[in-house]
Amino acid sequence: MMRWSPAQPPRPGCPHRRLRVLLMRELPHGLSVGASTFRPWASASFVGARHIFPCTLAAGDGAALCRVLQDRLSATEWALPGHIVADVAVECGADPQMLRIEILTVED
Repeated sequence: MMRWSPAQPPRPGCPHRRLRVLLMRELPHGLSVGASTFRPWASASFVGARHIFPCTLAAGDGAALCRVLQDRLSATEWALPGHIVADVAVECGADPQMLRIEILTVED
């Protein structure tokens, strides 16, 4: 099993960069993505990664946007060769202008 390290390059075929590009296309104007991270993830049957994207809202209601964005991103068809998006979670932060998007991918 490959150990995770922020200094090591991602696992071969990791879709993190592509996922970030696709996510940026889906986000509404005024929502910017900060430095994203990922962590390897595994269950008894699957291997994948948790991709975390902290976001900042320029103006507006963060709680309302969380609900809308959750529905929108859950319905999105993600084009990630060799990987499947298994789950999407959008969470509001302590600051009303902060959001966190977490996407779980598994290898196909």
